[in-house]
Amino acid sequence: MVPKMTPLDGEDNKKRVCYFFDSDVSGFHYGPGHPMKPTRIRMCHSLVMNYGLYKKMEIFRAKPATKREMTQFHSDEYVEFLSRITPNNMLNYSKEQHKYNVGDDCPVFDGLFEYCSISAGGSMEGAARLSRNKCDIAVNWAGGLHHAKKSEASGFCYVNEDIVLGILELLRYHTRVLYIDIDVHHGDGVEEAFYTTDRVMTCSFHKYGEFFPGTGELRDIGIGKGKHYAMNLPLRDGITDESYKSVFEPVIQSVMEHYDPGAIVLQCGTDSLSGDKLGCLNLSMRGHASCVKFVKSFNKPLLLLGGGGYTMRNVSRCWAYETGLAAGVELGKEIPMNEYYEYFGPDYELDVKSSNMENLNTPGYLERVKGIVLEHLNQIGGPPSVHMQDIPRLPIDELMEDMNEDEDMIPVNERRPQRLLDARRQADGELSDSDDEGEAIGNPQGQA
Repeated sequence: MVPKMTPLDGEDNKKRVCYFFDSDVSGFHYGPGHPMKPTRIRMCHSLVMNYGLYKKMEIFRAKPATKREMTQFHSDEYVEFLSRITPNNMLNYSKEQHKYNVGDDCPVFDGLFEYCSISAGGSMEGAARLSRNKCDIAVNWAGGLHHAKKSEASGFCYVNEDIVLGILELLRYHTRVLYIDIDVHHGDGVEEAFYTTDRVMTCSFHKYGEFFPGTGELRDIGIGKGKHYAMNLPLRDGITDESYKSVFEPVIQSVMEHYDPGAIVLQCGTDSLSGDKLGCLNLSMRGHASCVKFVKSFNKPLLLLGGGGYTMRNVSRCWAYETGLAAGVELGKEIPMNEYYEYFGPDYELDVKSSNMENLNTPGYLERVKGIVLEHLNQIGGPPSVHMQDIPRLPIDELMEDMNEDEDMIPVNERRPQRLLDARRQADGELSDSDDEGEAIGNPQGQA
């Protein structure tokens, strides 16, 4: 049976979507019993491919980030430490592990630095493609790890490279960038990186109160030039789709009017979904995805990133569905055959429902939070003006220029470079579903 994809209503102008996936990501393992499981990225990709979404977007395997690129944000010593430490030599780095907070929540595992490079590479290249008008939406579900600091691992995150460097890349071409975080945890690493500037506004919706990382209070609004450019919306347990929407949409609408960003980065952590192993909110898949749909409606260059999410079958369901929304389609409820099919039983449906847990977010509390945040926004007046300087050259520029090669100029008898083959997108109407039936099933990795 051919998986169902329904075009979204009102999608008159189709978005050009670049989707990043590296099959190596599923080969990394934090260790037995650790809640963070990189396999969730491959589970999502398997759904993406077997639904046939590869017809609707370009799929890329990004060049992993280098040490030099990582040191644009992180300290040289910290990056060097990550590149050197392994399970075999970790006893020789006991002092450094304590200094850089590497140990329990952020364990040492085989391929640690390569794992960090992959997550960062997709976000950096996605941002570069957005800035150069090569796409309208870039998707990197391996990214979005928002807790790491300049010289410290935190909350399962070793580098904040993918978000911070992605934003820095966007700032080279856009005067203002908006960062939105819908992970259950506060986006503390990103907020800290841009706490003193008005060129990035951070807006985090998160559980607050005796909950990791313990930051993100309503009164944390930035300092110096960045005062009123950090927005925090602390939530309580059990928030429902309706309650979340009643805060999210008015706040983001006001942010767009007051700040007018040139580009948006949306961190889509799925630990805010109902039933997450570490989360305590009560969003359904469609409630979570409505945030993506709303942000997309502003028609700004958009970088979609992953983040938290510890019930793997629900993480992959949600991100696959949101990939479809980015590409202008709604995925059908019946999950197609894929290599992880047994994980989606017993109903085998693409849905994550809310539970009957109590919603501790009273209407009065949410109105008070929303009112205070909107008042902070009123303080900034209009969008800050920024004098743009000449854009400095970075290694990513050489990569982008190398990718400008015109396929038509390649002699007919020469093999096309793999990156050109990977980037092909099926034109709408090129194949009917009956002609193409079963194409995506069987070996989804062969498509990326």
